Amino acid sequence: MFKRLFWIGVGVTIGVVTASKARAYVKAHTPVGAREFVFGRETNNVAVSTALGLYDEFQEARKAREAELNGEYIERTR
Repeated sequence: MFKRLFWIGVGVTIGVVTASKARAYVKAHTPVGAREFVFGRETNNVAVSTALGLYDEFQEARKAREAELNGEYIERTR
């Protein structure tokens, strides 16, 4: 079990680092107008904003799936 947790942690870390590096590359190689349109005006700390964005997306998907499962459960119990 600890082996799986370790590799999940490694995968998440690699994903966050890759996403932040890709975002930094795009930030450095795009015009200001396009960059502000895609990333918003706050582009100072790319790694933190990327991690927060990934966390927010995860939370939205989790809540949507939880609502779907709750709806299915309610329908089955009627």
